[in-house]
Amino acid sequence: MRGTGDLSKRGGASADAPGLDVEGNGDGESGDDGSVVIAESAWVLVLFWVGCGVVVGWLAPLLADWLVTLPWAPLEGPAELLSSVPEPGRTIGGVGVGALLGLVVGLIVVHESLAVSVSRGRVVLTVRDSSQEFGCDEVGLVVRDGKQLVLLGPDGMEIAREDCDLPWRRLADAFAERGYRWADEDPHREEFRRWVPGVPGLPEGADALLRARAAAREKDESAEDARELRRELLRLGVVVRDEKKRQYWRMPQRP
Repeated sequence: MRGTGDLSKRGGASADAPGLDVEGNGDGESGDDGSVVIAESAWVLVLFWVGCGVVVGWLAPLLADWLVTLPWAPLEGPAELLSSVPEPGRTIGGVGVGALLGLVVGLIVVHESLAVSVSRGRVVLTVRDSSQEFGCDEVGLVVRDGKQLVLLGPDGMEIAREDCDLPWRRLADAFAERGYRWADEDPHREEFRRWVPGVPGLPEGADALLRARAAAREKDESAEDARELRRELLRLGVVVRDEKKRQYWRMPQRP
């Protein structure tokens, strides 16, 4: 596995998958290695969230007017303050603030979204301005596990796991057409055991890492910490998957 710079390219949306970027020529390929990049379209995501913000900003004054008519209502103070602003400044301001908030959310979503580059020689996963690159000989199986894309090595060891909102059929075809094995569910799913503090069978240091990761997952701003701790666990031979607030683990048998 090799870390690289940001290889995600976001341009026009594909005709067969709205809101999706597919770099390349008419058949979805680019370059001599037949690579394809699948990523959500940045401008579609941003426009969607800006539109949502505009709608919320337009509705906010109407909601405030309704709240001040009630004998008791949450946010009564802010509602009275908003209702006191004369029109049309109130609506224009609400729409403007909503659009700005939507823009911020849209940019965050773009930053957090996954881009997948597949060629016959390598796979690159890009998210949060960082990339993971794997040679074709490092990828034994590509798996859809719920809403996550998982790469397994030839020995069954997990080498990457990322949240994924890309079209699964498109991803499956892109990998299969370039010689990678694809599975619609994790063949090792039944091997996972739920982690609780002090559970036996883990290598030295793994329980402490899982405790730290559980604490990091409780805080939204610590998502990168949770990702880093997952990588530390992989170095110990421990594969981790999440289900809601729970962590599950397995240890592939080394050859």
